[in-house]
Amino acid sequence: MAVEIQQVSEVTDEIVAAFARLVPQLSRSAEPVTVETIRNVVGCSANTLFLARLDGRVVGTLTLVVFPIPTGVRAWIEDVVVDAEARGQQAGAALTRAAMDRAAELGARTVDLTSRASREAANRLYRKLGFEERDSNLLRYTPSNRV
Repeated sequence: MAVEIQQVSEVTDEIVAAFARLVPQLSRSAEPVTVETIRNVVGCSANTLFLARLDGRVVGTLTLVVFPIPTGVRAWIEDVVVDAEARGQQAGAALTRAAMDRAAELGARTVDLTSRASREAANRLYRKLGFEERDSNLLRYTPSNRV
């Protein structure tokens, strides 16, 4: 069975239900997904939302964000999740390749992503696809933690 990749242009009940099932596998602290959440992602011109399907069922998702800055067009891959039951069937690779291709089409000079060290299989996949670890600090500010 081959993985099919789809770019989302219309939000359906099926897609919202898939996100409700997949997002908790990505983040235990994320707010519950609503139709409005997915509409906001799809409606943002900087985003391309991808779905992976196996036998017609949504088994994974990835969000590509492409944006211009003074040094060129950049891209970030965010919120990659593949259903635990579908891992090892190339959905993650297919999603990532589709995002890399779309970023290139949009003129991105680079594509970045972050991945926790504990996600060993995902990190192996990203390296196999040509991503290289950078010597950089990732700093995060959370408005609710303002000092």
